[in-house]
Amino acid sequence: MPMNRILGAVILVVGLVLLAFGYNASESAVEQLSDTFMGRYTDETMWYLVVGAAATVGGGLLFIFGGRK
Repeated sequence: MPMNRILGAVILVVGLVLLAFGYNASESAVEQLSDTFMGRYTDETMWYLVVGAAATVGGGLLFIFGGRK
């Protein structure tokens, strides 16, 4: 397996873990209150969700297309 595909798989897994952390954080009581009163989540939760989504997409693309020459 080419090194790019391995790197893509690792980034994909890290992205999914970050998304899971972000989802769990968004379900906490503090986040629910923040969302209710301010209309958005805290910055930390948003970073988990945004970076997790970007890593998932980027890692998935690298895994799929990384082995081609």
